[in-house]
Amino acid sequence: MSAIQDGYAEELAKLVYHYRGALAGDFGCEVPGKTGATWEETSQNQRKLMITATRLALLELASTRQRRSKADYFAKPGEADWGC
Repeated sequence: MSAIQDGYAEELAKLVYHYRGALAGDFGCEVPGKTGATWEETSQNQRKLMITATRLALLELASTRQRRSKADYFAKPGEADWGC
């Protein structure tokens, strides 16, 4: 998936990090680490973790979508319309 290779996963991870921090208080949740820390202030390991998790989630979503579209192409046993 070329979008993932082009830094899309990193950009999405940054957005999720930002919104997670912004919304945590509204849901009564504490954000681990320094409160109000920006993406750049977050440790390199934490950023790598979030980017990798995002990349894997995107790959899984793409794979699931691809399997679903292939499964929808063929009729299930007994459901084929033969046109006769």
